[in-house]
Amino acid sequence: MPADVAAVEKKIFSTFAEVAAAIGYSPLHGQIIGVLLVRGKALSLQELTKETGYSPSMLSLSLDLLEVLGVVKKVKKTADRKLYVELHGDLLEALKNAVVVRLSKSVASSLQEFAEGKQALRGQRGQEAQQVLQTINTLEEQIRRLKVYVDLLASTGLPK
Repeated sequence: MPADVAAVEKKIFSTFAEVAAAIGYSPLHGQIIGVLLVRGKALSLQELTKETGYSPSMLSLSLDLLEVLGVVKKVKKTADRKLYVELHGDLLEALKNAVVVRLSKSVASSLQEFAEGKQALRGQRGQEAQQVLQTINTLEEQIRRLKVYVDLLASTGLPK
């Protein structure tokens, strides 16, 4: 493979890694997607190991998540014992789902922490406690607004 082709492929892989990291996932998730997209076919775990430089165990964990998100599909080929992985579904839809999952978990975690904070302040008197409680209520209101937006995003279809 000519050096300039390899350089462009490497840039594609790093771009996908950066996008994955930007939305809170491992750069490896992005690299896997980039490799599968560039190669345009199902690849074995061994081929993905060679392409990404990551160990089979690291790849396996990342592939499990990508499969849950609907980005990849694990397949077996007839007369071959190897596990193969291929892109599955709409890439932009999968990216949207990944963002929604990440935001939903963050919203739920924040609301739980706010509830625990309110519980800890229950029965406390004084201006400082009241200020903290007011701050929690304000933040909770904003996070609930964010939840409405995330729910709307989850239900919105993508343009064709």
